[in-house]
Amino acid sequence: MSNPNRNHQRAETAIKTTGRSWRSRFPQSRCTSCSPPSPAAGSRSTCARRSPLLTSETIFLDDVEKAEISIHNLSRQIPFAGHAAVGAAWTIARLTGHHPSVLRTTGREAESWADSAGVWVRAPLSMTPPWWAERLDDPCQVDDLGGPLSPTQDFTQLWAWIDGPAGIARMRTYAARVGIPEDEACGTGAMRLAAGHGRRMTIHHGEGSIIHAAPGPAGYAGIAGHITEVPAREI
Repeated sequence: MSNPNRNHQRAETAIKTTGRSWRSRFPQSRCTSCSPPSPAAGSRSTCARRSPLLTSETIFLDDVEKAEISIHNLSRQIPFAGHAAVGAAWTIARLTGHHPSVLRTTGREAESWADSAGVWVRAPLSMTPPWWAERLDDPCQVDDLGGPLSPTQDFTQLWAWIDGPAGIARMRTYAARVGIPEDEACGTGAMRLAAGHGRRMTIHHGEGSIIHAAPGPAGYAGIAGHITEVPAREI
């Protein structure tokens, strides 16, 4: 059975603003220093692909005070990314001294708040990719996966209950089409799964990430995680 106490290898997201780069690890965040300013929109996808941080998403803080952000994966700009948005909300709160009530993305606004589960972001499910979720019989099967069940599968989540009544699940996610052979912490997929089950869930994802997800009003869902600042480094 999946062990929730195994060593954590958390998902990471680069968050860039003028003169700084923040590296978000879900459910932790890493702050690093960055000499170049935030690049123009036309070169941001290239910057995301070439980043030495090797992250699945890069977030650009376009206006910190207004909480305006743009998100790029390794191939293009995208309207939303779950664990990346959690890291962005935490970073903005760290920079401004107050938690943003909304994140303004190129898609739509996403609500944000913090509670005992960590930093939450709630967004329309219409902003999330069409993940295919397939339930397996046992979390050990999820642990043992080396990739999708079939090479033809893409944008695929494979999951199993660890404790169904408690809403605790084990999941791994694969999205090779956008340059992510395995997503360490797929926030949008967790949002869709929680919305589909109509209940709050705790998901042990990838090699050691922990995602909290919950349905919201019709057509919405939220994702949460805890954030910790770690020492800066030059990139």
